[in-house]
Amino acid sequence: MIFDSTDSYISTDELSMAVDAAVRLERPLLIKGEPGTGKTMLAVEVAKSLGMPLLEWHIKSTTKAVNGLYEYDAVSRLRDSQLGDERVNDIRNYIKKGKLWEAFEAEERVVLLIDEIDKADIEFPNDLLQEIDRMEFFVYELGETVKAKQRPIVIITSNNEKELPDAFLRRCFFHFINFPDRETMQQIVDVHFPGVKQDMVKEAMEIFFDVRKVPGLKKKPSTSELIDWLKLLMADDIPDEILTNRDASKAIPPLYGALVKNEQDVHLLERLAFMNRRDSRG
Repeated sequence: MIFDSTDSYISTDELSMAVDAAVRLERPLLIKGEPGTGKTMLAVEVAKSLGMPLLEWHIKSTTKAVNGLYEYDAVSRLRDSQLGDERVNDIRNYIKKGKLWEAFEAEERVVLLIDEIDKADIEFPNDLLQEIDRMEFFVYELGETVKAKQRPIVIITSNNEKELPDAFLRRCFFHFINFPDRETMQQIVDVHFPGVKQDMVKEAMEIFFDVRKVPGLKKKPSTSELIDWLKLLMADDIPDEILTNRDASKAIPPLYGALVKNEQDVHLLERLAFMNRRDSRG
């Protein structure tokens, strides 16, 4: 396999096989999964593992497909022409290359991350079909075609906020990152905190998975939030017994703000704690 777990990233066999398959098929790798499961970091680690440069295109709600190709600044050119600036004689001075253009013209093969593609307009993925298929695009202002010198390894992430078009999906190799089980989560924690006390980790993970199982939770805590929480627990030097002797009928966990991210979920956990206290008294 061309990619496996690294010193800072745990990859399952299925994920490693997906990276391998996408590279061999020369198709974009479309990665979906809960926020915080390492989708974006995958591109970083693949680039590092293969010794390739990484280009990152982070998508926003206002992003258009053409932004990844190039942008022509006609307003600046008009202003400069009125000021008699000689730069107006070369239109290239007003063309800003996008991430796809940078990836196509790179002398060595690169990893191109298109991050959170589902944030953009529904037409965004379709507008990229031809460029991703043919590895070329036409620049109308220059009358030139830009062709890829090396086919980049394209990794696309999605948080499932929108359904992606079938035509786009057909051109990708798809992989869904399942939420890590306890064994994989332990490996992830060990990578981030090699010297951490295992008793604390065990209790912290029990609390973490208990919180994730709470029915009606608006946002379940993710892997990255567990890592943040453990970092805080160690930084604040919280005694082990606060976790190990924790009374389930008491309020929500210490430093819960690293795990729970909205007031509805805080109130839900507080209500459950209140009900536990009431039941224990009864």
